Amino acid sequence: MTKTPADPIRPTDDEARALARRLIAEARHGALGVIDPATGAPMVTRIAVVPGADGVPLTLVSTLSSHTAALDAEPACSLLLGEPGGKGDPLTHPRLTLQCRAEAADKTALRAHYLRHYPKAELYYDFGDFRLLRLDPVTAFLNGGFGKAYRMQAGDLAPD
Repeated sequence: MTKTPADPIRPTDDEARALARRLIAEARHGALGVIDPATGAPMVTRIAVVPGADGVPLTLVSTLSSHTAALDAEPACSLLLGEPGGKGDPLTHPRLTLQCRAEAADKTALRAHYLRHYPKAELYYDFGDFRLLRLDPVTAFLNGGFGKAYRMQAGDLAPD
């Protein structure tokens, strides 16, 4: 008789939700994964992020960048947040993978909010080739550290 392996994914609880929300709130950059429309291959780049008031990550992108062209072709993307910290095995530190849809955000209305997090972006924020995007989570995968894996939905990430 073949034994079915135990599901390593834990039930999502309030502690996991709080950790995921904290990772979003504290993130100032992340790894954005998109599909290159020219090749169909995955592409990952580091982007600056700030948390929106509703907990949805925001990013300022240039229309000159290849990842912006990829998001224009296919708004489905992935965003990895969480830093490994200064000590220990990087795989024991919490991280959050968001599966998102990139959507236009109101760049004018959110200017002050974005610049509070990145004051030096004032140098280029108003350039015509820059636009602000919401990376609206659809699902998420939280690795809260060794042996602490969770599947989450967008509602699990919304601030209380």
